[in-house]
Amino acid sequence: QVEVDENGKIVDARFKTFGCGSAIASSSLATEWVKGKTVDEALKIKNTDIAKELCLPPVKLHCSMLAEDAIKAALADYRLKQDPNKEEPEK
Repeated sequence: QVEVDENGKIVDARFKTFGCGSAIASSSLATEWVKGKTVDEALKIKNTDIAKELCLPPVKLHCSMLAEDAIKAALADYRLKQDPNKEEPEK
C-alpha cells in the first residue's frame, strides 16, 4: 500500500510479506526506497537494484522480483483509484 500526497509524492508505504528473510528484506527496502519519490520515479525501481543492494544470492532473486511486482501493483491500484474511469494499460 502507498500513501501519496497532493503533490504526487509517496509519503508512506507498507507491506505484508509471507516468506523467508530475503523476501521480507526486499519488501522492506522497496517501501523505504519509494518514500519521497513520485509515482513515476518509484516505477523505475528494478528488482536488480534491490537484489544488488541486499547482496541476494542467485537462488533468492525471486524475492526481489516479488518486491518490484508489489511496487507496480500498489502504484497501479493507486492510479486506478485516482481515475476509476481509466482502464488499466495493456501489459
